[in-house]
Amino acid sequence: MSKRNTQAAKTAARERLRLERERQAKRAKAKRQIIVAASAVAVLAAAGGIGYAIVQANKPGYWEEAAKATVVAPANTSGKNGTTVVIGASKSDNVVHLYEDPRCPGCANFEQTIGETVNKGMEDGDYKLSFTIGTFLDGNLGGEGSKNALSALGAALNVSPEAFLDYKTALYSTEYHPAESTDDLAEDAYLIKVANTVDALKNNKKFQDAVEKGTYDAWAMRMSKSFDEAEGVSSTPTIKINDKVIETPADAAGWAAALKDAGVTK
Repeated sequence: MSKRNTQAAKTAARERLRLERERQAKRAKAKRQIIVAASAVAVLAAAGGIGYAIVQANKPGYWEEAAKATVVAPANTSGKNGTTVVIGASKSDNVVHLYEDPRCPGCANFEQTIGETVNKGMEDGDYKLSFTIGTFLDGNLGGEGSKNALSALGAALNVSPEAFLDYKTALYSTEYHPAESTDDLAEDAYLIKVANTVDALKNNKKFQDAVEKGTYDAWAMRMSKSFDEAEGVSSTPTIKINDKVIETPADAAGWAAALKDAGVTK
């Protein structure tokens, strides 16, 4: 091998090495740029995610929006926003006012124990029945079953007062009233299932549409507000006879005694 060829080979080798180093340096630089860019994107995405979460957390919830919406009041109501519900044709001035919450186990017990007796007194003309229904248990326990059930009760009331009473009885029954800690009443399908046990509501498309579309959601929120503002009401059930709060009777005999004490006689 000639000396010239050896020197040329060395020179060529050094040039190849230089070019390879340059290529490696370029690749390393490009890799660093990609890592920096990806990190920046991740930071921005995280910041954006946190911002989005904050925005979502501060957005009004559905029921808060419903509280501001235009009210569609059910038939068979009166007063501002239809929050006055009085049932019965008694010629007397006697009024039994019930304050309840759909998720309330005490209300369910009251209905199961003497609900029929209370309704009969109204039907017999001894007094009118008035209802103010709250949803405070949703706030205490979490969920929206009380609000959703109240809206459904509005849909039943729109059908008739009798449908309202029968549906309320069904919702508070031993078979269908859920445990206080559960939120079954938040499900439209469950509310419709219970309604199908009531003759006036069974397969009633108008009622079902009102439940599923939330026709009376805004009304339910106004009714709930009237409950919150009621004087002398701090728990459920609360019963007033002619505007005077009474101790909740344990049975039919106790109910008869409470009526007598309030001056409500046949």
